[in-house]
Amino acid sequence: MRPSQIKPLLRLATAFIFLLTLILTFAPSVRERTWAVQLNISQWAGFFIWTASILFAHHQLKRNLPDHDHFLFASASLLTGWGILTIWRLDPAFGWKQSIWLIFIVLIFSAIQKLPHDLAFLRRNKSLLLTVGFFITALTLFFGTSPSGFGPRLWLGCCGIYLQPSEPLKLLLVIYLSAFLADHGPTRFIPMLTPTIFVTSLGLIILLVQRDLGTASIFILLFTVMLFLATGKKRILLVMGGALSVAALIGYFFSSIIQLRLNVWINPWDDPAGSSFQIIQSLLAVANGGTFGRGLGIGNPSLVPVTISDFIFSAIAEETGLVGTVGLISIIYLILARGMLASIRAADSFRRLLAAGLTAYLGVQSILIIGGNLRMLPLTGVTLPFVSYGGSSLMTCFIALGLLLKIGTLKDDDPATLKDTKPYMLISTLLGIGLLSVSLTNAYWAILRGPDLLTRTDNARRSIADRYVLRGTLFDRNGTPLNFTQGESGNYQRTYLYPPISSVTGYTNPVYGQGGIEGSLDEYLRGLIGNPASSIWFNHLLYGTPPTGLDVTLSIDLPTQRRADKLLGAHKGAVILMNAESGEILVMASHPFYDPNNLDLIGESLLVDENAPLVNRAAQGRYPLGEIKNKILQVASNGAETLAESEKRTQLELFGFFSAPELRLPVIYASVKNSDPLITPLQMAVFASALSNNGIRPSPRIALAVDTPQQGRVILPTLTQPIQIFDPLIIAQQLPSLIETTYWVINGDAQRGKESFTWTLMGTPQKWQGIPLAVVVLLEEKNLSFAGYIAEQVLKQAITQK
Repeated sequence: MRPSQIKPLLRLATAFIFLLTLILTFAPSVRERTWAVQLNISQWAGFFIWTASILFAHHQLKRNLPDHDHFLFASASLLTGWGILTIWRLDPAFGWKQSIWLIFIVLIFSAIQKLPHDLAFLRRNKSLLLTVGFFITALTLFFGTSPSGFGPRLWLGCCGIYLQPSEPLKLLLVIYLSAFLADHGPTRFIPMLTPTIFVTSLGLIILLVQRDLGTASIFILLFTVMLFLATGKKRILLVMGGALSVAALIGYFFSSIIQLRLNVWINPWDDPAGSSFQIIQSLLAVANGGTFGRGLGIGNPSLVPVTISDFIFSAIAEETGLVGTVGLISIIYLILARGMLASIRAADSFRRLLAAGLTAYLGVQSILIIGGNLRMLPLTGVTLPFVSYGGSSLMTCFIALGLLLKIGTLKDDDPATLKDTKPYMLISTLLGIGLLSVSLTNAYWAILRGPDLLTRTDNARRSIADRYVLRGTLFDRNGTPLNFTQGESGNYQRTYLYPPISSVTGYTNPVYGQGGIEGSLDEYLRGLIGNPASSIWFNHLLYGTPPTGLDVTLSIDLPTQRRADKLLGAHKGAVILMNAESGEILVMASHPFYDPNNLDLIGESLLVDENAPLVNRAAQGRYPLGEIKNKILQVASNGAETLAESEKRTQLELFGFFSAPELRLPVIYASVKNSDPLITPLQMAVFASALSNNGIRPSPRIALAVDTPQQGRVILPTLTQPIQIFDPLIIAQQLPSLIETTYWVINGDAQRGKESFTWTLMGTPQKWQGIPLAVVVLLEEKNLSFAGYIAEQVLKQAITQK
């Protein structure tokens, strides 16, 4: 066939499928960011098979139906090619099978074109055809099998060749209902209703016994649509809608599978790793795709189970984004619009009902499966027409396509008179609203909810992307690396060089997500903030990943941190050392700690460890003030012995004990406002710094700077401003009385039930010549002398270090 003979729409579809094939070829190189990889070439077989099959089908159409609807055929062809390439990308073995199915299906499609134009054969033999369909479907109850080896036994066949009879059964039901309703014309409602209900119910019984709820749902909806089109009675839609709701309610209480599917639909978050795993992973795939997608061949759609059939839409959403899925839904809408146009133009009532029923079948099934992928509707387990894997489904769709093309091609007949177009317009509108709804739902998950979803710990896509992109390094203030990434692209691995600080710096793990600074500074470390917007956009568009991560410098002084950790040893508690003037945290120790390098091995035990090593006690542990409360209140009140409760609350609020410190580190929420708050060592350290800083409470900081590609080292500002909480004169009068040898000291015990604690606050005096420092030690035991020793040794180490 000469190119000039191919219609522009078909040429455009071919060019689109060619472009997809070409992109998939180089996807491994893009993913690995190197040419030293093996390129994908097997999908070219699928492209050539699709091209040859579609050109053959087009040639047959030119001979048999020269005036056929080119929009309809080109749209269906494009969806088929898109589906085959997606299947090939997910699993080449199934791509081969789908391509071979297409060859035989095109032959059936061509044979349909040669049927008598009036389709009288189908009309006369409606009962026989449906009976045969019922019989073959019923055989699955005795001889059914499942190609996957598990799940419902809905197929007949063996040796790799299987047929799912319930797929063509939908078509046979539409043919039967169209013929029956057309033959009986505008007769009384009940005589028309009774036989159709009996026949449809018979099919439903077989499907329900099979546990094929998806096809059963389509049966009910098709029956409703066909009956409404034939009678024009809107109450049919209302009655059937109510009946479906009642059936769902009854099924919820008496059918375990219906109850399971409704529970998964209503609240999938209850069991994300079990019964809701599929839908959660589907939503994560859609969220990962965002607006423009991760790129063909470089997403991770295979993380969703049964992606080639039930969840192929989510695979397309992940790699082509909202732009791609809206395009796909638009093509489906075009098919439905042209199908309804063929119905309106049909030469008799049988063909009109048949075309409308076939269009409804394609539309209803598309909305059900896309809506199920997006949690707009419960999962039904049906296929996406023309796109999903399945020879039976593809064959049924092409038979429906052939009949629509046949009906829409008028020869010598004029369109039959249609007295009332409202039923057809209403069904068309409802199908359009359904597709618009799934598009809006897609946008909701991809854009509005996407960023939050992608932070879930069960989103493996983040960790997979981290294997291909260097994550930024965490350095201490002296340039010593704490956490860094090593390896080669595709095998990058995070390494933690100083595990005792793990409660602070945290971890990033494919199973347990992120914790500590690794989580709070993730956007810098992944390169999502700090890189030029053009670089972020380019990397996302080309590679589907962020650019190289940025290095971050922390305020931690590693030598002093080591000293604090050694002193704290096996004792439970926390140590914080702050630069009292700048608010920089020089030491943040929390014991017991864990080794994030072994998180895959010890993660489960850490979650249930009663010693809570995952908790950063310095910023997330809340402790009673005990004896120390009256001591610090006495300092604040310039030696006053007693204060009213309201005055105490005012002072404690001024100290910062009722507000969580704001810094780039996970902290626990603030305590309730009462005279006996529970506070963190971090809150106490900020307060203690004010005593060494002339009454000014500094703004704490732990992230000092980030190294950017354009501006170099950029200082990260504090998140709050310093506050004067003491009059310097009060400090001058009260602090000398607290000095023991060189430093001022406030200490005391605390009790919570049977638990005992020790607080020690220590800092440099008011006229200190060097950098003002303050240290807080919290021990989960009674041991004032040891806490004082730790505080003094840490201060000495810091001063010596400086």
